[in-house]
Amino acid sequence: MADVSQWVAGARPRTLPASLVPVVVGTGVAAGAGHMVWWRAALAAFVALALQVGVNYANDYSDGVRGTDERRVGPARLVASRAAPPRQVLAAAFGCFLAAAAAGLVLAAVTTWWLLVVGAAAILAAWFYTGGSRPYGYRALGELSVFVFFGLVAVVGTVYVQVLSLPWTAWATAAPIGLLACALLVVNNLRDIPSDEAAGKRTLAVLLGDRRTRLLYAACTALPFMITLGLSAPRPWALVALVAAPLSLPPTQRVLGGATGAELVPALGQTARLEIAFGILLAVGLAL
Repeated sequence: MADVSQWVAGARPRTLPASLVPVVVGTGVAAGAGHMVWWRAALAAFVALALQVGVNYANDYSDGVRGTDERRVGPARLVASRAAPPRQVLAAAFGCFLAAAAAGLVLAAVTTWWLLVVGAAAILAAWFYTGGSRPYGYRALGELSVFVFFGLVAVVGTVYVQVLSLPWTAWATAAPIGLLACALLVVNNLRDIPSDEAAGKRTLAVLLGDRRTRLLYAACTALPFMITLGLSAPRPWALVALVAAPLSLPPTQRVLGGATGAELVPALGQTARLEIAFGILLAVGLAL
């Protein structure tokens, strides 16, 4: 029976900024438009966090029962390490999805029922990332899904539930946040190329190969700052996000320097800290 610390580790805490940062940035956009609604922002954060933890448990379950996590280099997974029975991990995943759906239902009731369609798409995308008979995460589509749901959908959705419209700043800020979320997945999959290849898991990193995956990571951490420079023309205070630029150097140097296996684990935490700092600073700049 897994203990609390193992369940917390199974939720993959280092990946959770990918769910919360978009809500922070979307709320910054809403504040800048003069329509910030704290309780709606809090509900959006709960939805995003529940979905993220749910997809992490779902991935743990699906990869575990397929045997693709048995040779992994990173932290042990609940199912693959036999710390928890598959049915318990599956129940935890669907419990998180149910909690996200309940909170999303409240947001839909006070805004628009079309949000139910978006929420259903997010839950389906979370499950079929590694679940089902043809998981798209095994077909090099993981990064695209992350960009869409942890960038565009999360930021734009957070703005909409507070502002009830879609200002251009919502779309402009969703792109850099989506790219940083992709960077988290890219460095994770870069580390797992050997084990994923052995298991027949064709992630984008496996498809691109080691060298091009490292270049992709560098692009995902550099482009957000370039986009911010463009955003600063109409919104000068957005430039405060550039203060986070030095945080991109350690993980990028590690990745471009050829780190492999366990040497890449610190880069995941460094990338998460980069996304947190960038997101908070950008949100502050947009709110001013």
